[in-house]
Amino acid sequence: MAHTDLAAVSEVRGALREFLRYRWRDESASVAELLLSELVTNALIHTAYGAVVTASVAPAGLRVEVRDFVSGLPLPYVPDADDGTHGRGLFLVESLADSWGISPHALGKVVWFELDAERP
Repeated sequence: MAHTDLAAVSEVRGALREFLRYRWRDESASVAELLLSELVTNALIHTAYGAVVTASVAPAGLRVEVRDFVSGLPLPYVPDADDGTHGRGLFLVESLADSWGISPHALGKVVWFELDAERP
């Protein structure tokens, strides 16, 4: 993968920011941007075929999905203290999202998270 592929992370964050501008509270939108960037980064680093991002806002909350085109679920990774920032993306998602999961597809998988509309 070329390093230029990672430029897509900031582009996707900006697109989500614009999408949520009048639809979502600023604090939760910032959390959504962070989690999206983690999932997109993972998809770009661990696959060679890119990713598709979808976001939807409903009265109950926000749902963001990142679909890649590589079969197989991500293996759990436990970073050690000397590992810098590598391997912490799904831990952030698990910690900050109100719900999240991984849905396998015939070709690839979707990693998704949701933020509740009533989150503090």
